[in-house]
Order: sequence, then structure tokens, then C-alpha cells
Amino acid sequence: MSAADSPVPKIGIVVVAYNAASTLSATLDRIPAEMLTRFAEIIISDDASKDDTFEHARRWGASHEIKATVVRHTKNLGYGGNQKAAYRLAIDRGLDIVVLLHGDGQYAPECLPEMIQPFEADDVCAVLGSRMMNRGAAKAGGMPFYKRLGNRILTRFENRVLGTQLTEFHSGYRAYSTKMLSQIPFEANSDGFDFDTQIIAQIMHAHGRIVEVPIPTYYGDEICYVNGMKYARDVVRDVVEFKLATKGFGTQEWVETPEEYNFKEGDGSSHDVMLQMLESLPASRILDLGCSGGLFAGRARMIGHHVTGVDYMEIAGVRDRTDRFFVTDLEVGIPEEVGDRYDVVVAGDVIEHLSRPSETLRQIRNVLRPGGQLLLSVPNFGHWYPRARVVTGLFGYDRRGILDNTHLRFFTRSTLRRMVRSAGFDIMEELATGLPLGAVGAGARGGSVQAIRRIDEALVRLRPTLFGYQYILRLTPHAEEAVHAEDLEVSIGVDGRVLSA
Repeated sequence: MSAADSPVPKIGIVVVAYNAASTLSATLDRIPAEMLTRFAEIIISDDASKDDTFEHARRWGASHEIKATVVRHTKNLGYGGNQKAAYRLAIDRGLDIVVLLHGDGQYAPECLPEMIQPFEADDVCAVLGSRMMNRGAAKAGGMPFYKRLGNRILTRFENRVLGTQLTEFHSGYRAYSTKMLSQIPFEANSDGFDFDTQIIAQIMHAHGRIVEVPIPTYYGDEICYVNGMKYARDVVRDVVEFKLATKGFGTQEWVETPEEYNFKEGDGSSHDVMLQMLESLPASRILDLGCSGGLFAGRARMIGHHVTGVDYMEIAGVRDRTDRFFVTDLEVGIPEEVGDRYDVVVAGDVIEHLSRPSETLRQIRNVLRPGGQLLLSVPNFGHWYPRARVVTGLFGYDRRGILDNTHLRFFTRSTLRRMVRSAGFDIMEELATGLPLGAVGAGARGGSVQAIRRIDEALVRLRPTLFGYQYILRLTPHAEEAVHAEDLEVSIGVDGRVLSA
């Protein structure tokens, strides 16, 4: 489809207003007349103002032909909360693009054409108006020195932590694709002024393209409701929390959790170790429990194994990476259609998610052939990290790792050993892995990282119960339970005695 044949996007303006009776109408009147015909709707969101903002908004809407929706909140939602409500309404109204405009006139409505123009490219998800793109523009527009300095320091910090290259994070002049808004959990964001930082991080995390355009700086008589020190503290906290959340630490709802578990690559990780165990085996029938997107299964197939995958949900591509795939909840049990007499069952980071892991282990034993193996990996709750969290009173769940917020059971080495033996398994091999430095982004080959890795590996060898991050066990059913009745060949004499077996 050519650009000329593409449907015209429905563009809307979201005006956030609080105690803006003296400025709102004048600000809206500054919207270029030729632009009014391009907008499908203007949503004016009055955040429980104490003055006549709502009445001014209604009068302005009634005096113009453009569709104007005026909303008045009975309770003050905050700067971020007001945006959440307005964006949700814009999405529900079917708008494709929304431009955020402030009712106090701080951001120039005359720049609306420049804010919209980048969306002519299909891959643009957000446009940010920047007062810092043109050198000296912020100073010329009256931005106080301390604000310019704080803006630059915070922006540099945010770029460094988030891996972005924006000239300004702190402008309130923005435009968003509602398609992108629908894909990110913006309604879990802060109700405060740091909402704007969080939404940039969310769009970046969703691999959305952000474009900046220069805008003029204007500082007039408007009332500033931002507590600068609190805002700076909130912004620093947000970007640090975001970075930690993407590495698995913490459970911030505003940072989206991926449905698929990533393949744990290298660094002696559990997946890496179990693949090495499979490489030592001839071509085998493998049952991969909790296979997620099938990334581990795909590696196992590459070395010659036939893999049946099982998971509670189907992730795109899993059937391409497995020979067979079944959707099933292991809480209910391993279904009969999965079959039995497997050479190997892989349960990588699975049993800690189950309420009855011992029962699952017994079911695993029943689907193994005599002499088959179970490769099991489990996080070590005795590791120094959860111990330190408990001792310091900072216990809480993370997004992944030992304190993954989906874990129902925790294991130490002794409790794990007791459980697998009581479930009918002998331990053939037991290994402990070190810190997942690659998973948390420390996979560079720098000298300091390599030194940390060597020290950690030495500590794991010295005391695995304290420094082992995960345990990996190679198990086989108890010898006396590995012989099934159907595998016996019995000769019976005429007097009923067993002659041979």
C-alpha cells in the first residue's frame, strides 16, 4: 500500500489542566487554525481544579467546531494520574496519535505541526519536544540556571543508565502513538511528575522509536507545582529501579515482565551445564518440562536429540524448536498423551514453581525408561543473596532468579537432596553454579568482570551451600524401582514354581 493509499491517522490533543482558568483559553486559541481541521478530537482533562478551569474549558469547546471532550476529575489524580486517565480515554475513542499539551501555556501550541510531522514515518512511536537541542535556546527562553543545570545532570544520568541519547528527558511536550501506549503498562506508572520518565523507559524497553524535535523555551507567570528535589529523587529512583528490574531484581509493576524465560547462556549457567550433560549422551528421547519458548529444546535438537516440550502456555515459535509440544499445567500432572519411556527428562528451573514438587518428581520417574536420567536444576535459597535479604529485613521477591516472584517453594541443598531421594531417585552427579554474571549484563570480558567470576567460582568450590547460585542434579530412579513388571521375563514350572526370571 502506498503512502497515498494509507488511511489518515486520527490525531487528538490531550490537554492536562490544573488551576489553569487564567491561561487555558488563551493557550487553546494559539493552536494554528489550519491545524484544528487535522485534529479528530481535543480532550481537556481538568484535574479537580479549585478555580473555574472546567467552565473555561466547556466554553472554549462550545465556541469551536472541533470535537471537544471536557473531563473533570472529582479527585486530584496528580500529573501522571491525569495523563493516565486521558490516554486511556484517547485509546478507547480510537485515536491513533495523541499530543500532550499543558493548559498553562508553557509549551507552544504553535509547534504542533512539528510535533506531528515525524509520525509520517510508520515506525515512530513517540515524539519529544526538547528545549535543549538548540544550544542556548533554554537560556534565551528564560529557564533559570539551576533548572538548566539540573536538567542536564539528570538527562546525562538517565542516558547513561538507560542506554539512550536524548537531549532532554524533562520536557512535558510529547506525542505518542496509541498503538505503543496500548503495548506498555503506562497505567501502572507513578501519579507524579516522574510519570514522564517512566513512560520513556517503557517505550525504550518495548523497542519503540523515539524522535526529538526542538521547541522554544517559555517561562512566564505560570505556577510551578514541581518540587525539584523530590522530582530529581524520584527520577533517579525510577531509572535505577528500571535497570534493576530488567536484570531481574525487584517486582516493579510498571516494568513489563516478559512471558518467555530466556536461555541462560554461558558462564556455567544451569542451561549450559545441562546441555553439556546431553552432549555426552547418544541420541535420546528427551522430555523438556517447562520448555517456555523452546530455546533450550532447540539447542538439544541441534546435537541430535528428539525433544518433546511441555509448558502451561504456548509461546510463538515453540513448535518449530521442538519435535512435539503439549500445553499442560504441571500442577495438574503430566498428561498421558506425552507418553513414557523417555531416556532423559529435563526439569530446568521448574519444580520451585510447583506447589507439590515431590508428586511431580514421582510422575517424572514413571515416564522414564529403566536406567533413564532426570536433569534437574533448582535455585539455592541458602545462597548469600537471599540470606542477606532476610538478615537485613529486606526480604522481597524479584522478577527472576532465586527470589523469582513466581516461586512457590524454596530449597537448600539438604532439603533438595531429601526430596529427590524420597521421590525415588538416586543422585548420580551434583553441581553448583556461580553468579549469573552474563544474565545481569556483566558478560563483558573486562578484567574486573573476569576477576569477579574467578573469585566467585573459587568460593562456590569452597562452600557451595553459601555461594552456589543453583544446584544441578543428574538423577536416576532407585535401582530397585527401575525394573518394571513388563520388563520381566518369567518361566513358570508345572508345579507353579518360578524357574527363571
